[in-house]
Parts: sequence; C-alpha cells; structure tokens
Amino acid sequence: MSTGNSREVLSNQQGIHEKLDELVERYRRTENQRPVSDHTRASFDNVCAWLDDWQGDVILDSCCGVGESTANLAERFPDARVIGIDKSALRVDKHVHYQSENQNYAVFRADVNDFWRLARTADWNIVQHFLLYPNPYPKPSQVQKRWYASAAMVDIMALCSNIEVRSNWFLYLMEFARAASHYDLSGDISEITGDNHMTPFERKYRGSGQPCWRLNTRHDEAD
Repeated sequence: MSTGNSREVLSNQQGIHEKLDELVERYRRTENQRPVSDHTRASFDNVCAWLDDWQGDVILDSCCGVGESTANLAERFPDARVIGIDKSALRVDKHVHYQSENQNYAVFRADVNDFWRLARTADWNIVQHFLLYPNPYPKPSQVQKRWYASAAMVDIMALCSNIEVRSNWFLYLMEFARAASHYDLSGDISEITGDNHMTPFERKYRGSGQPCWRLNTRHDEAD
C-alpha cells in the first residue's frame, strides 16, 4: 500500500546519455585544478584526528544526510570505522535524533567533491563506499552535474572499487555502471525489496510506491 506522495524522477532522457562515454574519458585524462574549500579541509583534518592511528577497515557514507544510514552501517560493521559526510549543516545537525551508542562512527559536514580529493591522499583502508542518495539531475543538459560524468568520478574510482549506489532513477544506476566500466569495474543492479531501506529518502520513496534500486560495483575478474 502506498503511504506517501513523493514525486517520481521525470526526464525526457530515455537511455544512456550520448555524451557519457566521452565525458568520462575526458575527466579521466584531466587533472582537477579546482581549489579545495577551507571548511572541507578543516573537516578532513577533524576526520583524521577522529581516526587517529586507526589501521583497520574504513567505510565511507557520502551524502549521508541526517546520518541515519551512517549509524546503521556502524552497527552492521562493528569492526570498521564509518565516516558519514554531508554538505548540509541543517541535515548534519539533525543527526542527534538518529544518534546511536556505537563509538565506531562519526558524521561530519563537508563538500564530498572536495573531501574525496583529500581522502585520496590519506592512508586509509577504505573497503566500501556508500552513495545512498545521489541527486539525479535528470535533465539531459545536466549530465555533467551527475558525479559519474564529472571530475568527481576520478576520485570516487580511486578511493574504493566496492561501491554501493542507491537511487529511485534506474537510468542513473545504468549510467553509473557504464562510467565505472571505464575503470574496469563491473556492476550489478537489483531492486530493493522488503524492509531493506537505508535512508529516510529511500523510505519515503518506497512508501510512495516507487521502486528503488541498488548498484554494486567490483573489479572485473582477470582473464
């Protein structure tokens, strides 16, 4: 039964964007010269201080919103350190309502695009990266605002090959998988069923009767 009225993603783009492959390759070959913001650099330093000399597994929860997913991931992976990142101070400040007693996670405010660039320089053992509510930017003219068709994809691919992306727009996951294939990653897309929701956004969309999907990437097996 539908319990909400969330709008579906509407787009006149019916298939993988005709410029996607070209954009992915262009950014692969271009060095990102954009300055890193001061507030994200400060947040990155805070994350490093929180991790201290941790040598174990690290899990990233990017665009974590209120951090409900971060707290749940910390419970699922008690032997790892889980880092939640979101650029919205309003959402991060609301994490107090979702705070768990687990000590193996923390939520920080930062621009993920800058944070990913800084994280590449860190000696962290990132074993999994969750992107649970990407903004789809569904207009064809907005394709370069989608992470996989921007400079951010280079950093995402450098951080970890084990990535889970969730969305209520199936085409977004198809395009992400296509972009990841340029980095020798394979991707499997499956529909999310049962009570397996991880964010308030996902719960809202599924409560409105909309299907949601997840993409899991991995390195291709060598021949």
